[in-house]
Amino acid sequence: MVTYLYIVQIILAVTLIVVILLQAKGSGLGGLFGSDTGSIYKTRRGVEKTLFNLTIGLSIAFFLMSLLTVLLSPKA
Repeated sequence: MVTYLYIVQIILAVTLIVVILLQAKGSGLGGLFGSDTGSIYKTRRGVEKTLFNLTIGLSIAFFLMSLLTVLLSPKA
């Protein structure tokens, strides 16, 4: 059972990395290195908002899966 949890956790981690990189790609290459984009407050619309919400959902799922894995793992 714990093996399946590890597999799900790896899939969540890779998906989360991909979604975060897709968000950074939309802001330009300078955004990857901390460059100022000109405006602090920006309204997210369309795909950008979907990626943002997906990132939040995936990070919560990854956190909960990590806790579940630790709780169900056999004691050493």
